[in-house]
Formats: sequence, C-alpha cells, structure tokens
Amino acid sequence: MNDEVKYHIGFVMYPGMTQLDLTGPHQVFALFPNTAIHLIWKSLEAVTSSEGLKILPSTTFDDCPQLDVISVPGSGMAQAEIMEDEQVLGFLQSQAKNAKYITSVCTGSMILAAAGLLQGYRAACHWLFRDYLKMLGVEVSTERVVIDRNRITGGGVTAGIDFALVIAAQLYDEDTAKRLQLILEYNPAPPFNTGSPETAGTALVEKIKQSAEKLLSTNLAVTKRVSKRLSLSS
Repeated sequence: MNDEVKYHIGFVMYPGMTQLDLTGPHQVFALFPNTAIHLIWKSLEAVTSSEGLKILPSTTFDDCPQLDVISVPGSGMAQAEIMEDEQVLGFLQSQAKNAKYITSVCTGSMILAAAGLLQGYRAACHWLFRDYLKMLGVEVSTERVVIDRNRITGGGVTAGIDFALVIAAQLYDEDTAKRLQLILEYNPAPPFNTGSPETAGTALVEKIKQSAEKLLSTNLAVTKRVSKRLSLSS
C-alpha cells in the first residue's frame, strides 16, 4: 500500500474559536486516505475554544507546509479579533496563492473575507452574520455549503460535517464521500425544525438576535473597519 501523503489539509486555529467548526470537519478529514492534517497557530501551546476545549496545534504558521486545503473555523466574538490580526491574515494570503481549495466553516468566511480572499465570490456564513459578510464584498448564500470555483464555505457550526463531505467528493469522488458518510452514520434527524432562520419563525429569530446584541455590535464595528481597510466603503 502506498502511504505517501497526497493531500495536506490545514486548520487555522485561534483562541475562542468554535470547536465544532474544527472538530466536525476534522472527524471526516481524518478518514481521508493519504492525507496529512495540520492544526496551525502562532505557537504550539494549547488553544482554548469558546467552549473551554483545549486543542494542541501540530505546527506553527512559520513551519506549516504548503497546504492543498486551508480551512478557517468560525466563532462568535473571537473571530472579530482575528479579522484584524495581520499575522493570521498574512498566513492565509500566502497559503491561498497555491492552495487547491480555500475554505471555511461558519464565520470563518468573515476571516477569509477580511484577508481579501472572498471578494467577488459566493459564500456561506452563520445566519447571524450574513449581512456583515455582505458588507465585505461577498455574495452571501443561504445554502448549507457553497462551492464557488476553489472557494468552499459551510454555514453555521454543524454545517461543518456537510462541508467536509463535499470536500471529500471534490478531492476524491462522490463514492468516497458516500462511504465516509455511512461510516460516520451521518443521518441527521433533528428533534425540532428550528435549525435555520427560514424555519425557526420570526419570534425565535428576534429573541436570538436580542440575546446576541453585544456580539453583533462588536462584530459590526470590526466589519466596518475591515470594509474601510479593503476600500469597500467610504
């Protein structure tokens, strides 16, 4: 059997990230044949997610090899800081020059847009942040996973598994993706039909928005600054 690495897939980590945005796709990617997965941050010290889960990076920005797939997880509050982190944005810009696919889950698309990598593309995002992503020159879609040329983006949090199966079909083939879906017994049947703003109803959507007022106002301020930096607004 040939064990030579065929694909290098990397996740950009950061403190406060939503762990499922990383661990959901990672579970799928870990089943890919001949694939090396890299967990990347500024140092090799443990990164603590917004849920308190500590994850160890496997490499740093400086030591990371050229990636075939680069993926950025999202967050609620933390990605706002990363959207203005020059080291992170520079790493993404450098890797994107030769990556086969540039990808994200949830509000990771906000970070890609802040790096200037989604302007003129269609992309997905967590529903709370769709208007903000639009402010960054991105054509925002309500689809769970969006493919636009070599940009592949997943919607909020749980969409990361769907996203990863789409990546499997792109890198290998549909049969491989189907096999992995069955191995993982990925057959979602949520107990309630409130998993998107389109089905949840106005009252519940507004309740969530009200509870996220501080989160949204902080992100709006950052989005406006990034938009100005990218010369997308006056």
